[in-house]
Amino acid sequence: MNAFRSFHRIVQASFAVLALGAVVPAHADRIRDLVQVGGVRSNQLIGYGLVVGLDGSGDQTSQTPFTTQSLENMLQQFGVNVPANVRPQLKNAAAVTITAELPPFAKPGQRIDVTVSSIGNAKSIRGGELLMSPLKGADGQVYAIAQGSVVVGGVSAQGKSGSSVQVNISASGRIPGGASIERSVASSFDKGGDIMLNLNTADFTTAARIAQAVNQSFGAGTANAVDSASVAVRAPIDPSQRVSWLSTIQALEVTPGDAPARIIVNSRTGTVVIGSDVKVGAAAVAHGAIQVTISEQPQVSQPAPFSRGQTAVVPSSQVAVSEEGGHMFKFGPGTSLDAIVRAVNQVGASPSDLISILQALKESGALHAELVVI
Repeated sequence: MNAFRSFHRIVQASFAVLALGAVVPAHADRIRDLVQVGGVRSNQLIGYGLVVGLDGSGDQTSQTPFTTQSLENMLQQFGVNVPANVRPQLKNAAAVTITAELPPFAKPGQRIDVTVSSIGNAKSIRGGELLMSPLKGADGQVYAIAQGSVVVGGVSAQGKSGSSVQVNISASGRIPGGASIERSVASSFDKGGDIMLNLNTADFTTAARIAQAVNQSFGAGTANAVDSASVAVRAPIDPSQRVSWLSTIQALEVTPGDAPARIIVNSRTGTVVIGSDVKVGAAAVAHGAIQVTISEQPQVSQPAPFSRGQTAVVPSSQVAVSEEGGHMFKFGPGTSLDAIVRAVNQVGASPSDLISILQALKESGALHAELVVI
């Protein structure tokens, strides 16, 4: 009887677990986190200007004549003429480039952050003041005016003996809210017609599920998956209705498709990122390392007595070659990511060795994933 009651409790617990698993929803993301609205994007701005008020850390005008030329042009606008035979030796000014990002729907009068970077040989622009500089877009039009005090996060110092220390970069800084927008960029959002939702990661499954979720909420035919990267959605013509309507669509939750089996290898830094769906077929891998050791032990050669010879230093080199490791591990068919990482860690492979192993597995056809080397 006790055994039957125990078995009955186990069966009840099993059904409770299954019921709980059926209630828990699958992982879902909001549409706003998966797509970008077509035509709603930022624009890059760039400009040229002068930073003044530096403590002797500005450009050396003998090597950067454009700094002096820019200052002379500015002074001429204020009625100050510099004689032609005079070349001012400036130490508290630096020529800089100014970059900024104009966000979508930005209106005149709003302020944006700018980044200021030296283009000459200024040691530091800390404590400098950026003079009024226009920022232009790719079409050559002025969209913002930048001016303000530069905030630099780096520090550099140098002594008279030539010793120096530097933390971060002191030749570049930012001006929070340092530019005022003077011109807005026309947008196609309020022009009417369909709105394109461009997926951040192209995937046919995700595009189909987004279209399905929109159609279930707003009716059949509202959304249409154009391809793996775009979903066309019908929208109201009134701009105010389009805003609220798009806000509702972005709040819908969709379960994205599974990520493709992919391995990303950065050959410069040795970083290796392996996706969770990567599988390896049956393969055996040997891992070893050849070490070459060269040691120099100079010896003194002493001439015989009364031989009129000279004492000399004779080089003596010792070269040794050794091969360590020689480990071999085997992958069974359908091996998962955990088994790959565990096997590689057991043999103590470095990132460069791991890259070589992955490339060899790909060439042999045992790696069932896309290998991307950047």
